[in-house]
Amino acid sequence: MLLAEARACRACDDLPYGPRPVVQAHDGARILIVGQAPGRRVHETGIPWNDPSGDRLRAWLGVDRAGFYGPAFAIIPMGLCYPGSALRGDHPPRRRCAPLWFARLRAFLPEIRLTLLIGRYAQAYHLPDPDVRLAFAERVRRGADYGALWPLPHPSGRNNHWLARHPWFEAAILPALRRRVRDALRPGGEGDHGTP
Repeated sequence: MLLAEARACRACDDLPYGPRPVVQAHDGARILIVGQAPGRRVHETGIPWNDPSGDRLRAWLGVDRAGFYGPAFAIIPMGLCYPGSALRGDHPPRRRCAPLWFARLRAFLPEIRLTLLIGRYAQAYHLPDPDVRLAFAERVRRGADYGALWPLPHPSGRNNHWLARHPWFEAAILPALRRRVRDALRPGGEGDHGTP
């Protein structure tokens, strides 16, 4: 099975903490979360978004842990393994990972109605080039305009300063995002289907 193959990947056996792919996918998933790469705590537990960033992300989406880790959500980072830490945060995901796994895993998810692009790496991979060149805040502000894609900042505490400088995110974007999440999760609900 593809998911077992992805979790057994050892293409990046030179990672500082070794390879441990962390991915969640169910063929009936309706929401896909595409982040950068697992952090250290996620690497240790093998559970995606199992850290304070995940707590904040779930609050942003208006979902609890049980729903988030249930069959309605798929989680495929751009890099499946923890890349190790740098001076300011973690290293970027390995470039070879997304070409190896992303399209194959995404094809396994025919019912996706909404794809959340968390951070610059996910947005650069999925959005058309003119939009990738927009200022990050402008991409996030236009989130609802992308249809089945929704660019978001990373929910890490390292982004508290960005969030404080952009109060419109909490005031306007999060309520709209929560409505889209509820709609995507609703049986028979209207959602944007298909790949972007």
